[in-house]
Amino acid sequence: MSGQRMRPLMAILCQDTLAVMGLRQMLQSVMPAIEVESFDSVEQLKMAGEENYVHFFVYVGILLSNRPFFLERRKKTIVLTTLDEQASQMSDFRCLRITLPEKQLVKAFIALEQSAHPNGHHMNELPTQKASSSPKKLSTRELDVLRLIVKGYINKEIADKLNISLPTVITHRKNIMEKLAAKSVSTLTIYAVMNGYVGIEEI
Repeated sequence: MSGQRMRPLMAILCQDTLAVMGLRQMLQSVMPAIEVESFDSVEQLKMAGEENYVHFFVYVGILLSNRPFFLERRKKTIVLTTLDEQASQMSDFRCLRITLPEKQLVKAFIALEQSAHPNGHHMNELPTQKASSSPKKLSTRELDVLRLIVKGYINKEIADKLNISLPTVITHRKNIMEKLAAKSVSTLTIYAVMNGYVGIEEI
């Protein structure tokens, strides 16, 4: 249908299957309405039509072998590096070091998305989720607990700060994870920042 808006596409160019799987999950957590496709080479990307992709996440080795191609598309390109030294050699591109600790990597992903689409500019064009797939609403107390979880507080500290019992914190935490269908603190962090419950500088 002509009036139907397609989901934005993102491409991952990397030959490491595990890295691709992790990156795909992270991208779809930060930007749930996108679709992510992976390629082993620039040739595969060209065959799929590189003009169809909003961004390319490119492993540094593939970029170095195809630098002219990506220089022409530098605004779309994010280079995946493993060392700070590699990033310093890529001054023409935005870089993401994929060997960061999980919490720092989540923060870097969110910062990258926010810098690319400030104030949700690109996001307001995305298709909305069906009501049935939307997360259940958190209570005021659950939001209080969520904020402290993503700021790095442990259960005992949360109990002390909110003046509630430790079992109550554990119950709230379990309910939050179930309502948001979250399996990790990283997922909670992405949800909290993307919905404005905490600022990126607080995590």
